[in-house]
Amino acid sequence: MRERIRVIDTTLRDGSHSLAHQYSAGDIGRVAAALERAGLDTIEVTHGDGLGGSSIQYGRARITDREALRAARAVLCKTMLAVLLLPGIGVKEDLETACAEGARVVRVATHVTEADISAQHMTLAKQTGMEVIGFLMLAHMEPAQKVLEQARLMESYGADVVYVVDSAGAMLPDDVRRKVGLLRENLAVAVGFHAHNNLGLAVGNTVAAVEAGATVVDGCLAGLGAGAGNTPTEVLAAVLDRLGYETGIDLWAVMDAAQDVVRPLMPRPQVIDKAALSLGYAGVYSSFLLHTFRAAEKFGLDPRDILVELGRRRVVGGQEDMIMDVALGMSRGQGGPAS
Repeated sequence: MRERIRVIDTTLRDGSHSLAHQYSAGDIGRVAAALERAGLDTIEVTHGDGLGGSSIQYGRARITDREALRAARAVLCKTMLAVLLLPGIGVKEDLETACAEGARVVRVATHVTEADISAQHMTLAKQTGMEVIGFLMLAHMEPAQKVLEQARLMESYGADVVYVVDSAGAMLPDDVRRKVGLLRENLAVAVGFHAHNNLGLAVGNTVAAVEAGATVVDGCLAGLGAGAGNTPTEVLAAVLDRLGYETGIDLWAVMDAAQDVVRPLMPRPQVIDKAALSLGYAGVYSSFLLHTFRAAEKFGLDPRDILVELGRRRVVGGQEDMIMDVALGMSRGQGGPAS
């Protein structure tokens, strides 16, 4: 066998986007127990937008972060509990609560050019004894050297792992290899990779990342997630096993978890429909989709054209107000608002 690859399952965090963040405590307990039976090293549990994400803007969760963490912790013996924190959404008190409720891993996520805002949360997490993972989102938007520059900042703040994150499902395999490989060559810490499937490349890109030196990768059971979803954990486990990588995952058990526990919770299968494909092609956040549909209806436009324009303008999370501006400009034949 080749070296061991750590798979972090994020069904109970990123996957919650597919369920409008409506997991019950019972759902969380059943999924967490199934993941432990399958031998997952670490599972991530929070609102889809991380600690503190339950809100009108990001969507109200059915239960609180504290309740979700307690439901998962109650059934876990060996599997570690992780949380996601986006500085500005989650705050110091959220992280302290998560630690008190049993979280031992925190993934601090920033835009790929904004690693500097992660310093205080990473420092606090290290002080509490948590494993710290840096998450550089929308990594497709910047060249490899910029990603390395930001990864080095996270490493300097105490990150134990730094991730290249394909938030929009827009990366191609060569881009993954280039960015992951550069980090692997220049960082002293481990490198991770997180994929979305909007271009149908989540499993292939994750394999490319592993071959380039990533030793920590992500998945969601049944491919849950916004847009076309995330890398399916059960498929990834099978592919890595066929390639000779050790993961510690019981393949039959993880298949059962996806088929028998998660699929009954899904309102619809994860598919690459034209909306999801447009997100990956344009390279924009999946959370833009509903806003874009509304703008397209208001101004009589094809939402795909709006998404492509948003991608061209490099609009990022937090700039949802730009969607109406872009649509208004396009409706007037301007190709978007004036720069």
